[in-house]
Amino acid sequence: MTEITPSVPHEPTRFSVAAYFRLMETGELTERDRVELLEGVIVAMSPMNPPHAGSVTKVSRALLGAVGTRASVRTQCPLIVRPSSVPEPDVAVVVGCDDDYFNAHPESALLVVEVADSSLPQDRLSKSRIYARTAIPEYWIVNLRAGVLEVMRDPDPVAALYRELRTLRAGDRIDIAALPGTSIDVADMLPRTPPADEI
Repeated sequence: MTEITPSVPHEPTRFSVAAYFRLMETGELTERDRVELLEGVIVAMSPMNPPHAGSVTKVSRALLGAVGTRASVRTQCPLIVRPSSVPEPDVAVVVGCDDDYFNAHPESALLVVEVADSSLPQDRLSKSRIYARTAIPEYWIVNLRAGVLEVMRDPDPVAALYRELRTLRAGDRIDIAALPGTSIDVADMLPRTPPADEI
């Protein structure tokens, strides 16, 4: 009788930030691949459906109107979170101006926003840990499933979590914590149509 050895789950190859960008430079990865580096693993990003794309546009417009020239608002651009993550958040507010990032990607942010439908579990778990570990002061999730804005503040880099969690709805207003006076209507970042389901 042949003895069957139980299969061992394959451990994904881990990449450093430098190795990941080398794959881009050599053409092994291109912009068409729609991937990002999370905790050393190259992860495929979900295709962008119309609600996601529309919400990213609304968030970008709302933040640009509130922030003005006090910071740079970047849409779906790399954010280098060393040593092993290069997420491409849907929207990020970073220090400085647009011209500051022609030669290098930012390595931190004042605020990161992800628009989530099918990606909601990853955005709540994996990405919140990555952003908290890097001490990004504020992380928002536009939850398309429930039609709400999930706000995370007060990062604990050691525990890799945010200590303050709030859920805001249309009718609420919010400031970017690092930029006082940036009051934004939450409704300006949410879809007008009712949520598909409640979770």
